[in-house]
Amino acid sequence: MQLDNLVVIVTFLALLTYFWTTIRVAQARHKYGVAAPAVTGSPEFERTYRVQVNTLEWLPLFLPSLWLFAWYWNGKVAAAIGVVWILARIYYGVTYVKDPAKRGPGFGLQSLATGVLLFGALGKAIYLAVTGG
Repeated sequence: MQLDNLVVIVTFLALLTYFWTTIRVAQARHKYGVAAPAVTGSPEFERTYRVQVNTLEWLPLFLPSLWLFAWYWNGKVAAAIGVVWILARIYYGVTYVKDPAKRGPGFGLQSLATGVLLFGALGKAIYLAVTGG
């Protein structure tokens, strides 16, 4: 197994990124007067909320893919790709709230990072299953 402590740190950083999006929703609720459980209100609040929910939607794909890639390939490479995911999520979150039309690059980059981790791990698992490795 090529798991690295960096993968653990990146996992915590990804969770802290999600925590950051959650705090931003709480702040936006207060700023724009959107009382829970409402999820509609000002456009700025709604975009902030969507960033948080979208990040939550991606975590179940990203985190297992990160760990499986580290297991099958290399922890340092997995961690580096994980940092790309985190930075892309932050970029996505900031740009989406400011101007939804500019969220594409951050979303695309985090999708690519997740895809590399997911399909990289899957490919290695299939290879090992077929070759008996």
